[in-house]
Amino acid sequence: MHLHAAPSSSGANRTKSVLRFSLVATLAYVAVTFVAGLRAHSLALLSEAGHNMSDFLALLLSFVAVYFQTRPVSDSKTFGYQRAGVLAAFVNAATLIVISLWIAVEAVHRLSAPVAVQPRLMMIVAAAGVVMNGVIAALLWGVARDVNLRSAFLHMAGDTLSTAAVIAGGAGILLTGRNWIDPVLSLFIAAFIFWSSFGIVRETLNILLEGTPRGVSLPAIRAGMEAVEGVVNVHDLHIWSLGSQSRALACHVTIADIPPSESACILVKLNHVLNHHFHISHTTIQFEYLGCEELEGCVVPIEELASAHEHGRHGHAH
Repeated sequence: MHLHAAPSSSGANRTKSVLRFSLVATLAYVAVTFVAGLRAHSLALLSEAGHNMSDFLALLLSFVAVYFQTRPVSDSKTFGYQRAGVLAAFVNAATLIVISLWIAVEAVHRLSAPVAVQPRLMMIVAAAGVVMNGVIAALLWGVARDVNLRSAFLHMAGDTLSTAAVIAGGAGILLTGRNWIDPVLSLFIAAFIFWSSFGIVRETLNILLEGTPRGVSLPAIRAGMEAVEGVVNVHDLHIWSLGSQSRALACHVTIADIPPSESACILVKLNHVLNHHFHISHTTIQFEYLGCEELEGCVVPIEELASAHEHGRHGHAH
């Protein structure tokens, strides 16, 4: 079966428009947050600036990935650029993990040497961030259909929550005068960033290493294929992800020694089961016939094996 890799142009254009708006708004907020963090001596705000800068880079990577994903397949890229988005998501999430560790280290340092902060400025800037990040997250949610855009959405949703936490922290400092609230809050933000990013890294690594897709059961798929009339058994079964939304399957299927016209009907039924029950549309199925045995990945009739063995024995005798 054939796989159409490129998404629709209308959907891609809408996604690009959302990402363009998000890029401009995020970069502007990064500048405001960084300046405000320096003036307020707030590590929480500076960590938010760093986090939002990583969001800007994440959105930029997602934008580039969406562009490449819409390019058609070619002789040199027979699957197109489906994994461009997966690679972008991996880089985004890995960068976030590094940033979360840096925030944690700085927060621990601040706990040992507290710094006075300006809670009112923290709260004003953070309030603006909640609105901006919330709007961008809502827009991304409407187009987040693959792991690339889900990683971008995760960035912005995480920012919305962590920026709201900055407001709470500023209020706590304003009421109690305890400046250690700022680094403790940063530790919680770092933990949230790390936890949410780790899942994306694990998922994208599994795709890049061509592991079995998450939620896919090989025994269930094998059982579904073997339930098709005419199929004796299914072996050498491999399933992997081409991108975050498309899967491919390759396997050997043993059937009776029947005419090609009858085996074609079995192939149609197998592809129907895989497409409608397991959402796998790109398949490579190799038929083998009863009376054959598999030798080092190649299918050779038993009679030919015996003949070759006998010939080799006589040749050796001469």
